[in-house]
Amino acid sequence: MGLFSRNQPKIKVQTTKKDGFSGWIKCSGCSEMIHANELQQNLNCCPKCAHHYRLGLEERLSLLADEGSAEELFGHIVPVDSLDFVDTESYKDRLEQSIRRTGRSDAIWTGGCKLDGKAIALAVLDFSFMGGSMGSVVGERLTLLIEHAIQHSLPLIIVSASGGARMQESILSLMQMAKTSAALSRLHQAGLPYLSVLTNPTTGGVTASFATLGDVIVAEPDALIAFAGPRVVEQTIKQKLPPKAQKSEFLLEKGMIDNIIQRADLKPSLSRLLDYFLGNQPLSPRSSLAENCAERLKELLALTNTAPK
Repeated sequence: MGLFSRNQPKIKVQTTKKDGFSGWIKCSGCSEMIHANELQQNLNCCPKCAHHYRLGLEERLSLLADEGSAEELFGHIVPVDSLDFVDTESYKDRLEQSIRRTGRSDAIWTGGCKLDGKAIALAVLDFSFMGGSMGSVVGERLTLLIEHAIQHSLPLIIVSASGGARMQESILSLMQMAKTSAALSRLHQAGLPYLSVLTNPTTGGVTASFATLGDVIVAEPDALIAFAGPRVVEQTIKQKLPPKAQKSEFLLEKGMIDNIIQRADLKPSLSRLLDYFLGNQPLSPRSSLAENCAERLKELLALTNTAPK
């Protein structure tokens, strides 16, 4: 055999690069590396900076509902393309894609469950279905749930995560704002509490209707809460918004929401709020309604004051 042999060397050469997911993620909040397993075990919150990542529908139900207690209602109501709407693709195709991808028929789960043993009516918007947008089905299911709560004297909790009204349904979507607001008015008249939980993001027609009509409105940390997004606002007013404008901390400072609650504290905090509302005694005839409500709310928020300093 000569010096310059053409025989291949007996060395394994890897011709294709394995491009698998190692499980490590760069945190969007602090830029530190965290493992997906660690993130999952910490309720999808960064263990280093507490940055709150979005929760899926099933995870949100597991967080709030006692094990085995969640029972869906009104899931038989499904969307239709009443307007034959077409943009870059037809609304019908978009619906089919979302149904196939998520395994759900629309962007909201409505039903009953128990939270720390207390029976409640619960609605959770699913951002993975067309951005949690509010169409006719979301409005109808939510209205039926509110009527169910009135009929059975149940407190109501709605967890919002939405890009707003569903443009593919045009005026039919916008009508849901008035419809759900009117139903919540009847819930209020029945003397039943409504706790609104705002998560990232809560925007558009959802913010402009049921999401901000709660007796108590709480939010997760650093959640975007707005009618129009910051870029649209800046283009409209030709001014730069203040830092962290439209985030939950800014809105708490300005009085639009009542409290910011860390995700790990959300269920016990909501439970305490329900205990407070459901255990209220009749108002004293010697003091005014406004004074009583103001004092009660101060006590109430003190109980759930887990907002970061």
